[in-house]
Amino acid sequence: MITGSEMAVVDENAAAMGVPRKQLMESSGHAVARAVREVADAGASVRVVAGRGNNGGDAFVAVRFLDDFDVTTSLLGRPEAIATDIARENWDALAAGEYDTETVRDSSAFDLGDPDVVVDAMLGTGIAGDLREPERTAAAAINDSDATVVSVDVPSGMNAETGALAETAVEADSVVTFHDTKPGLADLDAEVTVADIGIPAAAERFVERGDLTRLDDRDPGSHKGQNGEVLVIGGGPYAGAPALSAKAALRAGADLVRVACPMVVGRELQGFGEDLIVRPYQGKQLEPKQVGFLLQMARHHDTVVIGPGLGDEAETLEAVEGILSGYSGTAVVDADALSRVPDVDTEADLICTPHQGEFAEMGGRVTDDWEQRTEIVERFAADLGQTVLVKGEYDVVSDGETTRVNRTGNAGMTVGGTGDVLAGITGALAATEEPVHAAAMAVYANGKAGDRVYERRNNGLVATDLHEEIPSVLWTDRGGEA
Repeated sequence: MITGSEMAVVDENAAAMGVPRKQLMESSGHAVARAVREVADAGASVRVVAGRGNNGGDAFVAVRFLDDFDVTTSLLGRPEAIATDIARENWDALAAGEYDTETVRDSSAFDLGDPDVVVDAMLGTGIAGDLREPERTAAAAINDSDATVVSVDVPSGMNAETGALAETAVEADSVVTFHDTKPGLADLDAEVTVADIGIPAAAERFVERGDLTRLDDRDPGSHKGQNGEVLVIGGGPYAGAPALSAKAALRAGADLVRVACPMVVGRELQGFGEDLIVRPYQGKQLEPKQVGFLLQMARHHDTVVIGPGLGDEAETLEAVEGILSGYSGTAVVDADALSRVPDVDTEADLICTPHQGEFAEMGGRVTDDWEQRTEIVERFAADLGQTVLVKGEYDVVSDGETTRVNRTGNAGMTVGGTGDVLAGITGALAATEEPVHAAAMAVYANGKAGDRVYERRNNGLVATDLHEEIPSVLWTDRGGEA
């Protein structure tokens, strides 16, 4: 089963892998035409009621394969308002072929007539809630008719995230849905067909630019802090690592990033950038006596990133365990802090970001075969009850149920600090997204930023180069390549 939003991700990932949406729409249209043929007698009258989205586009394609039926296509709205180029092209193809079409600009102009079959292609998986006009009037007419109703993907008025049906939803006799079934379809009193439209399995397995469509556009009325506050707990032996994480979190969209660090490196850390808010504490390294202070601070943040630059002194790791055991929010755990994760009892949602050596120290099994590693990481994450991101040539992300593989990144990123950047991106995205999705998007963005830098710097790439590329990867170019 796949939700509507997940389907949008898969569609875009397929396009990124060379299977364009236009090709998928053609396959979807074929599937709709087959579904109509299964319920319609020879020469039957068919009324296609289409909306202005890709759901309508699927139906426009279907019309071209139903020439032996008496088909009329009603577009709800103006042709120039059709939402996508590919749907508009398929509408134009009907006009060019002199098919019987009409446009319905308001509800009073809609007349369903008395067809044998109705194709409901008004609203697809991206729309939820009660129907508005003219779809509401059209749905009522469809439900009052004696026609056999074939819905495209989901009945108009069904929430493809939850399966909930609006009171005004279309009552389908048959549903042809694409790639995988959707929430709620199994509960309908309707024949449901899942059509294979040629989406490769890789579009669900591999992280691609489609995953970034999960990131919502920022609310123009939002205020400072509403888009994520991140606390980085790091530093001591190393000052650069927490700075790399903090600046990456800012570039990945966090509103506020604070760095809690030993006072001995606080002044140096502040020099890395005016945007960093430094919260120093007494001492040269993290110690158990700071746990209470840090937990109090952590509770006022959306996510915590713990580990960058902390070092592996026994007292430091004891303090890490104290923080993790006392925290109940979302935390990204990196570097030396990872060693305490397997033994800690915590209510927190953890995103662990080990490289393969650190994964082995956590108790995971290391292999060079990425497909075997996928299975290993999935089982490990399930046993741990947390999200695990194992870095490598093929990065593997899993929470034990959802498992993804990332292929961005390059050999130049073996330079120190790129993992700290990844931890910061993950922390920012986890402030608003589910842990497994935040980790998948972060590792894709980190690797993609590295790939763009590598084109210019080759093996001279350094971690700070990645910061400038992060925003364009996450937002500017997420719908396609620049």
